[in-house]
This record gives sequence, structure tokens and C-alpha cells, in this order.
Amino acid sequence: MTDRGAALPQPLPVRLVGGLGALALYVVQSLGRFGRFLVQALTYAVVPPLKVGRIAERIHFIGFRSLTIVVLTGGFTGMVLGLQIFLVLSRFGSEAFLGPAVALSLIRELGPVLCALIVTGRAGSALTAELGIMKISEQIDALTVMALNPRRYLIVPPIIAGIITFPLMTALFDVVGIFGGYLVGVELLGMS
Repeated sequence: MTDRGAALPQPLPVRLVGGLGALALYVVQSLGRFGRFLVQALTYAVVPPLKVGRIAERIHFIGFRSLTIVVLTGGFTGMVLGLQIFLVLSRFGSEAFLGPAVALSLIRELGPVLCALIVTGRAGSALTAELGIMKISEQIDALTVMALNPRRYLIVPPIIAGIITFPLMTALFDVVGIFGGYLVGVELLGMS
């Protein structure tokens, strides 16, 4: 005799489609939670009062403290790019285009991407670790108990500071990278 209430095992294709559907639902739910979080944070960023002191502190942390690594990486990226582009252009007798090639490739492609990776890797990981430690030590709950909005106090200042500092750091990366390409082209390779 069989128990009519027991479920029959499902065939493998049905289980695979069901697992894929569950994964898709999880991804959509996660994107929805992230989207709601981002909309709330951006809403708090435009609704007064702004925490100007916290924003200035985060600008210093994200921008100024990332300055050394951005300048070093920009300089060496420009030098390597200048050398590699010179080797390619010399095959065709077009060495005169070294400067524009370095400048365009840094400004359009490499500068924003590398600068974003460097600054996000340095400052983003530190900010994430700081928030994690605050969550573990219940400091975020203490902010809520003191009637402070944790998102307005902890999330909005880094977002505004990032919006301010990322374009400036990218411009600095581009300038230093172009100067690195200049050093390789003029000083090392003897171009005019």
C-alpha cells in the first residue's frame, strides 16, 4: 500500500527549472532591495539637513587619502601606455601620434576605469569594514535609539563625497598619466 499524501519525487528537468526559477526570483528580489536602498539614500541626499561636516570628512577620506595611490598608478600607467603605443606606432612610422594616442586612451578609457577601481578598492573596502564593525558592535542600533537616521548619517555622506571626488580624482589620474607618457616619449625615447 502507498501513502496517498506523500509527494512523488520530481524528475530532474523539473527540479532544474524550479531551481533556476528560485535563483531568478532571488536575484530580482536582491536587485529590488538594492534599488529601494539607493532611492532612499539619494532622497536623503537632496532633502535637508545635510551633514556637511560628515561630507567634508568623507571627502578627505575618499579623495585626499587616495591621492598617493592615484598619482602613482596614473604616472606608471601613462609611462607603460606611452612605451607600448610607441612600439606599435614605430612599426608604421607614425611616432608623431604618440601624444594624442596616450591622451585619448587615458581620458576616454583607462583613466576613469582604473581610477574608479583604485579608489573604490581603497576607500570602498575601508568604508564597508567600518559599517560592518558598527553593525557588529550595535552602533547602528544606537543611532536609531538616539533618533538619528542611520542611512542619512552613515550612507549619504560617502555617496555625496564620492560624487564630488571621483571626477576630480579621474582628472588628476588623466593629467599625471599624460605626464607619464610625456616622460617616456620625450625623455626616454627622445621624441620632440
